[in-house]
Amino acid sequence: MTTRVILSALLAVAFLMFFGSSNALAEPRSAAEHEQIVNETKASGIAWGYAGAGIGAGLVLIGASLGIGRIGGSAVEAIARQPEASNKIQPAMLLAAALIEGAAFFALVIMLLISFK
Repeated sequence: MTTRVILSALLAVAFLMFFGSSNALAEPRSAAEHEQIVNETKASGIAWGYAGAGIGAGLVLIGASLGIGRIGGSAVEAIARQPEASNKIQPAMLLAAALIEGAAFFALVIMLLISFK
């Protein structure tokens, strides 16, 4: 999958999230119908919020796993080329992996806070 396909899919999901409910623009005929439209729009917005939080959490986890995998692979290759430098490579690899995990955890907490708002 190329980057263009992924970006196009994300843009399509974002477009549907923002412009998916067409009944919000309809003219209500009575107060009861207006109340029903407001309730449907609120329920739709809450559902899209949960969907957005789930998609965002998945993207964060995919990005973090790709980053940690790349760090680990590069560290193994570097140690294979220069075994005497492994004492310097391993701590740097672990520090970078810990920073990526911390950033991913922070993003997941923010998404949970948004979804439970």
